Amino acid sequence: MKVPPQIVRRDARQRATRSSQRGFSLLEILVAFTIAALALGMIYQVMGNDARQTGGLAQRQRALALAQSLLAAYTVAPPQDVHDSGESAGYGWRIDSAPYPTPANSSNPQAPHLHELRAQVSWGNDAARSIELRTLRPERLPPPGSLGNAP
Repeated sequence: MKVPPQIVRRDARQRATRSSQRGFSLLEILVAFTIAALALGMIYQVMGNDARQTGGLAQRQRALALAQSLLAAYTVAPPQDVHDSGESAGYGWRIDSAPYPTPANSSNPQAPHLHELRAQVSWGNDAARSIELRTLRPERLPPPGSLGNAP
């Protein structure tokens, strides 16, 4: 018995429709979930690193502000060296000064003397977390009428 062509076409369309509506296989679903889990894990790791770096940057900015304020406290340097240290808001700090040799100092004793001020601020348990700023300041002139070296 011969099957009419319209029935053959309709039968082929029904098979094509059924095969396209079968859905995903278990293997395809497992692969999709694995890819999604890996992508979410990477996103989580990147977001965690960003949060840590942002926190570290904020600590560094506060340490920098503290070091700048320590140096700003000395518009002129005293004739004797400065050695001071302390702690402020969880940051340990130290400020030191020493004479800064210049050719003008050796050739002209009346030339203004310079001192190098160094402010170092550290934080956290790790000794590598520190910041250091340096600047030059002129030595404080003796008051008018004094002999300069007299106490």
